[in-house]
Amino acid sequence: MIDRDELLHVARLARLALHEDELDSTAAELSTILEHVAAIKELDLDDVEPTAHIGDVSDSLRDDSVATSLPVEVALAPAPAVRDDGFLVPSPQGE
Repeated sequence: MIDRDELLHVARLARLALHEDELDSTAAELSTILEHVAAIKELDLDDVEPTAHIGDVSDSLRDDSVATSLPVEVALAPAPAVRDDGFLVPSPQGE
């Protein structure tokens, strides 16, 4: 099991603020995760093909096609402010 000093070191590296009452449970959870990683490292995966997804991934989006856009006047009609055929947005500096 990971000890308190190791946990505090990892928490500091990860910039995690752990409260005193979280230390025991977090150490136990992290130890369990590390045990699973160790078990995975023992598996013989030499004949396993690398994959990005376990299932067939196909594109479910429609094909791109050229279509007529909204006229500029229609798109800008509900805008509170317009300039040079575009939406006028206030500057973050308030200028």
